[in-house]
Amino acid sequence: MRGRMKGLGLLLLIGLLPGCSSLSYLHHSWQGQRDLLARAEPLEQVLQDPATDPQLATRLRHAQRIRAYASSHLQLPDNASYARYADLQRPYALWNLFVTAPLSMDAVAHCYPFFGCIAYKGYFDQATAEAAAAQWRDEGMEVYVAGIPAYSTLGWYDDPLLNSMLHWDDNYLAELLFHELAHQQFYVKDDTAFNESFATFVGQQGLREWRAEQGLDALQTDPKQQEREFVQLLLQAREQLVQLYASDLGDAAKLTAKAAVFAQLRRDFQHWRDTRWAGDGRYDHWFAGELNNARLLPFGLYDQWVPVFAQLFAASSGWPDFYQRVEALGDLPPAAREARLQELRQSAADGASEAQSD
Repeated sequence: MRGRMKGLGLLLLIGLLPGCSSLSYLHHSWQGQRDLLARAEPLEQVLQDPATDPQLATRLRHAQRIRAYASSHLQLPDNASYARYADLQRPYALWNLFVTAPLSMDAVAHCYPFFGCIAYKGYFDQATAEAAAAQWRDEGMEVYVAGIPAYSTLGWYDDPLLNSMLHWDDNYLAELLFHELAHQQFYVKDDTAFNESFATFVGQQGLREWRAEQGLDALQTDPKQQEREFVQLLLQAREQLVQLYASDLGDAAKLTAKAAVFAQLRRDFQHWRDTRWAGDGRYDHWFAGELNNARLLPFGLYDQWVPVFAQLFAASSGWPDFYQRVEALGDLPPAAREARLQELRQSAADGASEAQSD
């Protein structure tokens, strides 16, 4: 699902310290990042080039305005990121590999210097990602490979705009840029769900404010409502599996129950698609692949704590105050942070229930 797969990707500077991954992977990562940067050209140079496609020029100028707004209004980092453009000659910047055990919803973590441990592993080449996935599958693990339109180097490099970021509409581009810059604003080592949920909220709230700034409608019909309902459908199945794997059932019984959860998920999706969205098939491709634990992983990572950050923002006096609150939360020890996040999420859920009953 293209819109959910914004992320950190990998990375970089990983060649500075040995031992975190195989030498071949380190070489692949360094070569991929080097190639990406070598393709990047200053935006003004691209815009002044008479050979530049007029439609591309229009999108790049729009991206410039979004980028300026991100720093001036959302108080996101004001640096040279997204001041250049790179055409990668491929549909995605990266392909992320997610791996889980057959009876676990916990991701196999991949650790890097400076960046800590991340719940996925990024590859600049799809074939290489698929080959790595096959190796994990041969070891009895469950895998999922997802194309990623953009990633953040957390400010280590000046990230350029990529052709893979421009395939969709202006709303998508704005939300994506705000999301990626949020990773530069604040990042917690070893907590992918925190980082991605924070960036997801910044992207969503930033888009709302950006549209208001442009004098656009407040989107009475949320263009992402269908996506949000789809994600909720998957999160419900994910939670069922989390509870199942934590139960006292034997492994054989768990595997049987797991198959039943995925079968029910297919039926629920079919019913939701046909009754709620008149047979709209935009998510059919997601169900065309194998359903497994790894395939559900991204949805827990990108959406798990979004209500918490929404609650923090509502209680803040503005973006600087919000970022201070996020940083205070992120600076807590892992166990205390998890407990506080759970507490805030329950509070957000209770508040939503009360609002519906009024």
